[in-house]
Amino acid sequence: MNKSESKCQSVDEYISGFPKNVQEKLKSIRMIIKNAAPEALETISYQMPAYKLNGILLYFAGYKNHIGFYPLASAIKAFKSKIENYNYSKGSIQFPIDEKLPKDLIEEIAEYRVAENAKKLSKNRKTKSSEGKK
Repeated sequence: MNKSESKCQSVDEYISGFPKNVQEKLKSIRMIIKNAAPEALETISYQMPAYKLNGILLYFAGYKNHIGFYPLASAIKAFKSKIENYNYSKGSIQFPIDEKLPKDLIEEIAEYRVAENAKKLSKNRKTKSSEGKK
């Protein structure tokens, strides 16, 4: 299915548009994210599954030859040594369709993003409360 031509309303609908082998990988990523961030809001953004908790956590998407995983630039930088065997860019990692998903790595990155957003939220709250005391 060409996702750029289709506007899915839910992650279930998004995943159902792929061949079974890709669906299984997308479902695995979804469950890893839900386990790492059970309170996260699951939505569709930029026509792909997105997860938000204290800001955007990450996105993922299916393609013909790979699964795109978008944990933002900070996570790419933090995990650079662990993702060097994959194609990656400033904000994305490509997991080949014909290879086993690195579930432990995906979980570690998702947990990192949850902690990173929580830390930013805490820092912002401290800044705002100290500004109110002036």
